[in-house]
Amino acid sequence: MRSFYAVVHKDADSAFGVHFPDLPGCFSAADAIDDVIPNAVEALGLWFDAADQRPEPSAIEAIRAVAAADLAEGAFLVLVPWIGRSGRPARVNISLDQAMLEAVDQAAARRRLSRSAFLAEAARNEIEGRH
Repeated sequence: MRSFYAVVHKDADSAFGVHFPDLPGCFSAADAIDDVIPNAVEALGLWFDAADQRPEPSAIEAIRAVAAADLAEGAFLVLVPWIGRSGRPARVNISLDQAMLEAVDQAAARRRLSRSAFLAEAARNEIEGRH
């Protein structure tokens, strides 16, 4: 997992605007503050799906320097996770309380998912702020 800094700005009469200094053309918007991170995660996914490059995230000091004018006008930075997909499954051992395992299996069955797919989806939703 890599995380990229995004600059978030908002004018009084507009939605929250989000852009990524490290990723030209990658931007997002959200009407509510709670939607900034999930929408930015989606924008990252779309950007990486279309990009032929995989840049490394810049350090916060570099982002602050690049975004200095925005920050001086009231913008702020958020760290947005990008998990990506390798396409390679990995077997892992985990331990859960028996009651939790039963709850996971019931929830997975209701959604017609395997236990693994359910746990992976739940983990992705938690990491990406999609509660």
